[in-house]
Amino acid sequence: MKPFSLLLLILLSFHAFPQKSSNNTTTYFLIRHAEKDRTDPSNPNPHLSAIGQKRATQWDSVFSNVPLDRIFSTNYYRTKETVAPIAKRFNIEIELYDPNNLDIKTFQNDTKGQTVLIVGHSNTTPAIANAFISQDKYIMMEDDNNSFLYIVVISEETITDYILTID
Repeated sequence: MKPFSLLLLILLSFHAFPQKSSNNTTTYFLIRHAEKDRTDPSNPNPHLSAIGQKRATQWDSVFSNVPLDRIFSTNYYRTKETVAPIAKRFNIEIELYDPNNLDIKTFQNDTKGQTVLIVGHSNTTPAIANAFISQDKYIMMEDDNNSFLYIVVISEETITDYILTID
């Protein structure tokens, strides 16, 4: 995990974070929830599994030096539990969103100039990244993929996007 954290910090130091006083650059980090408990396939709202809880701790480590302004999660145990350690570390309230009713332009206006973490699902996370970049670049994630980190940096002149695998 540490080499990826270092890589992330190097990447971000060059691209994502202007002076805090600048309101011209917005950075979105998008992740899928950590591994969910699959013991009851009929449960539509499972908690994280033990492995998922470890991954949530790993995500906390990855974001430990990222100056987040806001954290968004869908209203499911697995998504909220994934970002709970990060929210606790920075004393940031988790804001709920509904990916099926997300007006991307309004969301972008509301978060302009901020550094935002969004946790979602295998189908919603790439779709939101695509909406930010106005392209169909990212496909739906495999159901066992809980390790992608999408980064979208929007400035007045450019939109830059990355995808990293954090294992």
